[in-house]
Amino acid sequence: MRLLLISLLFAVLLSCNEKTGTSDYPPMFAEQLARTQVQVEGFMEQGVEVPTPKDMAGGYTHEVHKQNWKTLRAAGALYRHTGEERYAVFVRDALLAYAAVYQDWPIHPTNRSYATGKIFWQCLNDANWLVYVSEAYADIYDWLDAETQSKLNTELFRPMADFLSVENPQFFNRIHNHSTWANAAVGMIGLVMEDEELVQRALYGIPADELPDDLRDDDSGRIKSKTGRAGFLAQLDLSFSPDGYFTEGPYYLRYALSPFLLFGRMLGDKRPDLGVLEYRDGILGKAIFGMLSQADPKGDFFPLNDSQKGMSVYAPEVVKAVDYGYFYYGKSDELLSIAEKQGSVTLDDAGLAVATAIAAGKAKPFKPASLAYTDGPEGDEGGVGVLRATGSADQTTALVMKYSAQGMGHGHFDKLAYSLYNHTGEVIQDYGAARWVNIDQKGGGRYLRENNTFAKQTIAHNTLVIGQTSHYEGDIRIGEKYHPDLYAFEASDAGLQLMSAKAQNVYPGRELHRSQWLLTDDAFSHPLMIDIFRVKGGGAATLDLPTWYHGQLLQTNFAYQTNNELAPLGDGQGYQHIWLEAAAKPDTNLLSFNFFNRNVFYTQTSVGQAGDEFLFVRLGANDPEFNLRRDQAVVHRRKAAGSSTFVSLLETHGSYSTLDEVAREPFGHITDLKLLVDTDPYTAISFRHKNGQSWMLLLSNQDASPDGQHNLVINGTTHEWSGVHHLIKNE
Repeated sequence: MRLLLISLLFAVLLSCNEKTGTSDYPPMFAEQLARTQVQVEGFMEQGVEVPTPKDMAGGYTHEVHKQNWKTLRAAGALYRHTGEERYAVFVRDALLAYAAVYQDWPIHPTNRSYATGKIFWQCLNDANWLVYVSEAYADIYDWLDAETQSKLNTELFRPMADFLSVENPQFFNRIHNHSTWANAAVGMIGLVMEDEELVQRALYGIPADELPDDLRDDDSGRIKSKTGRAGFLAQLDLSFSPDGYFTEGPYYLRYALSPFLLFGRMLGDKRPDLGVLEYRDGILGKAIFGMLSQADPKGDFFPLNDSQKGMSVYAPEVVKAVDYGYFYYGKSDELLSIAEKQGSVTLDDAGLAVATAIAAGKAKPFKPASLAYTDGPEGDEGGVGVLRATGSADQTTALVMKYSAQGMGHGHFDKLAYSLYNHTGEVIQDYGAARWVNIDQKGGGRYLRENNTFAKQTIAHNTLVIGQTSHYEGDIRIGEKYHPDLYAFEASDAGLQLMSAKAQNVYPGRELHRSQWLLTDDAFSHPLMIDIFRVKGGGAATLDLPTWYHGQLLQTNFAYQTNNELAPLGDGQGYQHIWLEAAAKPDTNLLSFNFFNRNVFYTQTSVGQAGDEFLFVRLGANDPEFNLRRDQAVVHRRKAAGSSTFVSLLETHGSYSTLDEVAREPFGHITDLKLLVDTDPYTAISFRHKNGQSWMLLLSNQDASPDGQHNLVINGTTHEWSGVHHLIKNE
């Protein structure tokens, strides 16, 4: 088998050279073409199977039909590049096999979706199939005779397009990544068949007067043809902020960019007058660069909202984003380094351009900067801040704060939550989604019940929970009405970077204000994270601030009592899934816990108050099917509190060699942390390093203007500064 693969690769490389008469194809493109031919040849030998649909995601029929769309698309590309008719014959015969059975298939028997498909359990996957098969059909369309074209158009593709749109308007006429796939599928097949009705339907949605009454509510975002509220152009208008942030987050943008780019490219070829690739000042290009920058130092996307961990810039779907970003949006040589690591290119002009540039040695390292992304179509619905800094160890730390809008159906109740990443990956984590994608044993790949009961809830995130109640009462209808706002973002000084945001409506009558810094200083081998979280207003309530950390707890500077009999931390809002493993009532105002993960040490130091509790918790309660990971957290609890402020530092330090079995700098360096001032206008903290150096950090809570003048007296000393914050270091 190995010899066969090698011989096929060699044969394709030869055919590439023979086709052009020279070695015009650069190595990366030629290798991609060779791999594709090997894969398609194998399926051509076996023949295409078109089984009657019955399985959920991960099941046999689901995976067969999914593989079919990949193979047909690849075969179409091979015909386009080589001109060998056997590839066109293969695509034609497979499509005829689908045409022979499609109209007789009933709705998928699982019936577990708001829009059940025919080929797959949900219309979304049917739309995936049609998007990619539309490309294959376009590749062979002019080769087909008129009779076959007519048969496929009338017996397969028009019925499928109608099924995904007018027969499922609740799926088609939304502002959501599902509908983007639907719009693109209907529009792409419409362009191939030159069916103008389908193209108009895709661009502008189903007219309002053709919708059921329950889909005409203006608040639903599912209505109105040709008014910017449905269809592909509305998706471009309403799914992205002006700087390209996708409201559902980078995980879903990685998925949703495919229909945006593929339909956009086809429209660019066939309807250049629409200017889709240039639409909204090149919004798709901004989305590509923004998505690639929303990843940790290892390349894994920040798991905001409903996200599966481990999805990265090296995923197959991102290949086209990188190639199209390079080809259509500026030829940034930094993208080439990502393409090199992906090891793959698209079999089109964009992929050829990328492969050619890589062969010419143009690739440069991709180095995303600290950025504040806006959210909402007008960029006025909060956003996401990312701070990046490199310490003396020459390893990047990334700090993410989420102060965005709700994020539609995939959004979580996690305002002002944060997560922290470095060269090892996640350190302080966002849980992501409770879902096992394409694993049949876990609900057929669907979102699990625990996604709503835990993963979306506020306690699942590193942000403040008041009265054991999630933000916006855990009600998406409330959450979609409000959003936090960026207060300050300053990243021009690499030594001290700040992001700060406020939320007014998360809890009635209360204001939440979180400020976070990355401090880069020679005293610390890695950037030091500083966190000040203020809550203002409201009556007395229990305040819980969790830290969901990876690794093994090593040591605390206070005593705690472990529980041999476990009980849930609460009875709802996510608390019902959390075991209370240990608890402490520290008798010190300097609270420290030390943990170890992936051969690196960490120490979190916090300011405590009399009566504070420290809870050690772990997931797994009320989880009979083991759908949740057994992650752990510490919860800083403050009871009977109204206005209050939490202050903490998180230090990364030391290392452990498993070969030498030697621990280097396993203990943190912070010896003192104090909250000096906490008033409506100002907050000030101080902290000390064991080497004797100390710092005082001053923050203006009400005036974040760059030229704002501030005057604060601390212990008889007057401190004056301009801007939102000020750091004073004493050697």
